[in-house]
Amino acid sequence: MEAGDAAAALARARQGDGDAFRVLVDLHARNAFALAFRLTGDNRDAEDVVQESFIRAFRQLGRFESRSNFGTWLHRIIVNCAMDALRARHSRREERTVSPSDDELPDVLPADGPSPERLARSAEIRRRVETSMSLLTPQERVAFALRHYEGLSIDDIGRTLGVQKSAAKHAVFRAVRKLRAALAPLRGES
Repeated sequence: MEAGDAAAALARARQGDGDAFRVLVDLHARNAFALAFRLTGDNRDAEDVVQESFIRAFRQLGRFESRSNFGTWLHRIIVNCAMDALRARHSRREERTVSPSDDELPDVLPADGPSPERLARSAEIRRRVETSMSLLTPQERVAFALRHYEGLSIDDIGRTLGVQKSAAKHAVFRAVRKLRAALAPLRGES
């Protein structure tokens, strides 16, 4: 879709055109889910976050400032919804881990691909990382994901989380420190 088409869809959606908003949903859904999954680490939570984010975006379209980028504005809504979901999960003390679904695993290993030992080691690392991510506070998890998965600057993370730059930097630092400690056994450290 051309940038002009997206802008036209946004303008129509702001006037209440549901079909135009659907165009925006289709345009941003994939990236929205990817971000929500990185932040929550859970398919169902990510789906819920995306759905809630689009509902909030639709309801708040009147507040959207045209000088902003819709994708950036939606990104902030997704982060806020993900933080809400993580806080709710954290308060319930539910620990869910993400394991690859059957359709993510290859049926047959390629002859020139990684060895079964390496595949098993990679799967173990993936499980440990997800388990370790669940040990982080919601703010630490989001700050870490925004920094290391999304590549946002500390300033942008602070703005997104609504905190001072120093608080954003400290949240990333705490997350890295906790993850290093949790993952140290994989590297043979104590």
